[in-house]
Amino acid sequence: MKILCVDIGTGTQDIFLYDSRLDVENGFKLVVPSPTMMVHQRLREATKTGTAVALHGLTMGGGPSQWAAEAHLRAGYTVYATPAAARSFNDDLDVIRDMGITVVNDDELAALPANVLRLGLRDFDFAAIARALGEFGVSLGDLTAVVLGVFDHGNAPPNYSDRLFRFDYIRQRLQAQNQLSAFAYRAADVPPIMTRLRAVVHAAQDVDAPVVVMDTAPAAVLGATLDTAVRARQRVLVANLGNLHTLAFRLGPTGIEGVFEHHTGMLDRPKLDDLLQRLADGTLQHEAVYHDHGHGAYINHTQPLSLSPGGFGVAVTGPRRSLLVGSALRPYFAAPFGDMMLTGCFGLLAAAADCLPELAPTIRASLYRRSGGLAPWDV
Repeated sequence: MKILCVDIGTGTQDIFLYDSRLDVENGFKLVVPSPTMMVHQRLREATKTGTAVALHGLTMGGGPSQWAAEAHLRAGYTVYATPAAARSFNDDLDVIRDMGITVVNDDELAALPANVLRLGLRDFDFAAIARALGEFGVSLGDLTAVVLGVFDHGNAPPNYSDRLFRFDYIRQRLQAQNQLSAFAYRAADVPPIMTRLRAVVHAAQDVDAPVVVMDTAPAAVLGATLDTAVRARQRVLVANLGNLHTLAFRLGPTGIEGVFEHHTGMLDRPKLDDLLQRLADGTLQHEAVYHDHGHGAYINHTQPLSLSPGGFGVAVTGPRRSLLVGSALRPYFAAPFGDMMLTGCFGLLAAAADCLPELAPTIRASLYRRSGGLAPWDV
C-alpha cells in the first residue's frame, strides 16, 4: 500500500510517500517551497521587469502570493485575475477590485496581450511531484490514496468576520465529532463553505486514487501526538506554531477538551505562555482571544490540566516553535518518527485511517506500533 501525503503550508510543502512495506522512518520525503511561495517568487521577478501579470487557475493559499501581488500594484504595474484565482486573496471580489486587481473572465484573459505574464494557481500539482520523484526512480502509478492538507478560513458571508467564521466552523466540527480527524474529509464530502479544501480536491482530479483533504493545523497536532513522549500522557497540551496561525489543543480520554487559535505574528512568548496556561486551566475565554484579533477559544471540559508535574508542560510543533524556547511551560519539541518537518504528513496519514476505514488496519499498524500504541484520545 502506498499513500501520498502532502502538507501544503505557507513556507513549504512537505511531501511523504507512505509505503506499508517499510518502516515509517524509511518512507521517501521531500520538503520544497510551497505553491504560494513559488507564485510569490514569480511575481517578484515580474515586478523587477515591470511585467503585467494575469493570475488564473484555482483558488489557493494566499499570504506570500498576495503580499507580492500588492507590492506589484504599489510599484505601478497591472495585476489581472480570474474570479477563482482572485479568491486566493479574498472571497469577496469587491475587496479584490478595491485592492486594484482587475478581475477578468476567461475570454478577457485569452484576449490579453501576449506580453502579459500568465501565472496558473493551484495548491497541488500531482504531475510535478510525480516528475520529481520519478527522477529518483520512484513511481506514483500505483497509489492507494492521496491525502492533502491546506489551511482554509472558509467562505464567510458578507460583513461576517472570517476569523469568527473559521472558529465557528472549528467549534461546530468538534461538537459533531470530538476528535482531530473531524477536520478531514473524503473528496466528495467537503462542505461547500470550505472553498480552499474544495479547490485542492479539484486540483487533484488527475489522481487515480481516493483523495482525502484536511485542515493543516489539526493535522500537525494529530501528527505531534504520534511522538512517543506525547503518547505516554493521559492528558496533554499540544500546540502547532505555524508561520501565520497558532492552534493549540488540550487532549484527554474524552477527546478534545479545549482549543484556541490565534495569529502567530501577534504573539510573543509571554502572551503565548499565558494563552496556553489558561487553556490548560480551562479559564480561557473565546472573547479574550477574538478581541485580541485572534480567532477564538472553546473549552468543553471543566477539569483543569495541571502543567506543574515533572517533564514537559506543552508539546510543540510547527515552523515557529522556537517562539516557546525558554518558556516556563517547559516545551517539548515533538518529532514523530524523528522528523518534525513531516509532523503534518503523519497527521494526514492518521486521519486517512478514519476517512478510509478499509485502509485503517494497515495504516494504524504502521503508525501506532511504531509510536507506542494507542493513546487515550485515539479511542
